[in-house]
Amino acid sequence: MKAKELVCIGCPLGCNLKVEISQEGTMEVTGNTCPRGADYARKELTDPRRIVTSSVKVQGGHLPCVSVKTETDIPKDKIFECVRALKDVVLTAPVEIGRVVAEDVAGTGVRVIATKRIYEATDR
Repeated sequence: MKAKELVCIGCPLGCNLKVEISQEGTMEVTGNTCPRGADYARKELTDPRRIVTSSVKVQGGHLPCVSVKTETDIPKDKIFECVRALKDVVLTAPVEIGRVVAEDVAGTGVRVIATKRIYEATDR
């Protein structure tokens, strides 16, 4: 039996989780104070995923860039590919919250959206 220790990121408590993995692959999770901890541990050890946050350039805006994020989590091994895909994206102001910045980023089927409103440089 193998054991792994994790810190849960499913809620603000940050529980210290211990996962016992049997030879058959079943997992027993302890240390969680809510059901999200057990779900997080199982997912983290079988299919780790993350929401990616970044920024992209904006031309003609009151700010030079806009914050963006993936709409849902993507496989952890696709994070750098996602960030590289956003490196050369340049938007033109105005930019509204929720604007799609990239479709199917890194072949994940997930869109990247703007999370801030950027006005034209002359607007306010």
